Amino acid sequence: MTNGKPQILVINSGSSSLKFSVLEVQSESVLASGIAERLGTAEALLKFSGADAKKIEEPLPNADHRSALRCIIHHLGASLPNEVAAVGHRIVHGGEYFRDAAIVDEEVVKRIEELSDLAPLHNPPGAQGIRVASELLPNKPQVAVFDTAFHQTLPPHAFHYAIPAKFYSRFRIRRYGFHGTSAQYVTQELARRLDRPLGDLQLLAAHLGNGCSATAVKLGKSIDTTMGLTPLEGVVMGTRSGDVDPSLHLFLQEREGLNLREITDLLTRESGLLGVSGVSHDMRSILQAMDADNARAKLAVDVFCYRLARALLGLAAGLERIDGLIFTGGIGENSAIVRARVLQHLQILRPVINQRWNEHHGRENDGRITEETGLSCFVIPTNEELMIARQTAALVLSR
Repeated sequence: MTNGKPQILVINSGSSSLKFSVLEVQSESVLASGIAERLGTAEALLKFSGADAKKIEEPLPNADHRSALRCIIHHLGASLPNEVAAVGHRIVHGGEYFRDAAIVDEEVVKRIEELSDLAPLHNPPGAQGIRVASELLPNKPQVAVFDTAFHQTLPPHAFHYAIPAKFYSRFRIRRYGFHGTSAQYVTQELARRLDRPLGDLQLLAAHLGNGCSATAVKLGKSIDTTMGLTPLEGVVMGTRSGDVDPSLHLFLQEREGLNLREITDLLTRESGLLGVSGVSHDMRSILQAMDADNARAKLAVDVFCYRLARALLGLAAGLERIDGLIFTGGIGENSAIVRARVLQHLQILRPVINQRWNEHHGRENDGRITEETGLSCFVIPTNEELMIARQTAALVLSR
């Protein structure tokens, strides 16, 4: 923490990748960032952008997370003006154990690993990232920031499933929600832009990327969200189906001879925008195909926008009013046509979209894309890394 300007290293560890960024706490500026991708293969590669704006691409053939992080630390040491003060880790599932970010100790890591059944693609590499960082940076505080923590304020009537109570008692089967760090950031940012206390606002936030979810935030607290026990529940996503009739599993088992794991994999990796369009999981490619009169691509966009609008109206049941609807994430921030089509399905809320503001993605009007009358809608770019850095700094500096 030289010169009174602490820096936080943020790590998002995936099964075959390790994303990172370093942020200065005081200015909240990004000093370095990058990704080590395709880990465990001969094509593994580190992409590094340093404080001097110099970009590096370094092959890391067959590198694992440990050797990739060691290489990242080496480049950071040569690039950063000061030493990193602490490390913040994005962890997807915190179950009911974690309502807030937590200073990492062995008990915290064990809890994260115990929850791997609920997030098998995310929690194991997250725990691995913590162990590797703790080994390579032994004197730096480590902080775990959980996607699910923001949603631990959901009331029981919003998080319970209507299944036998013994399954909640035994296994804590319930709705948890995800993208909490994003929802927390964009609602705080909108309050700042409106110059209003977050505790006075009732908001809807739609995080739309490859994974998609929507959240109702009342007086600064999440009170309902679309994702559930796992990130598969909810609205249509890039490759995830979102909500389906649970009997679909039995139907596909009997008709296609698929087992439960194969069906879940199909709904997770082969469905959503990809499954309906047959073109891609990427909304940009689907919109291009729609413009070329691809009927399946058009259907995919229609299903995506309608299902999201329906979910937003459902989330509004927990609010007394709607002070704003926020679009964020890759699609939410960059697709004017998706936002416009969603709002067409929300005419009961009387949004009056300003075409120019929407086409410019809210950049010229402090995020607003609708007129003052009717439903107020905004585009707020998310910044999960900054939110993780803030929470990490708050815990570490308070000590």
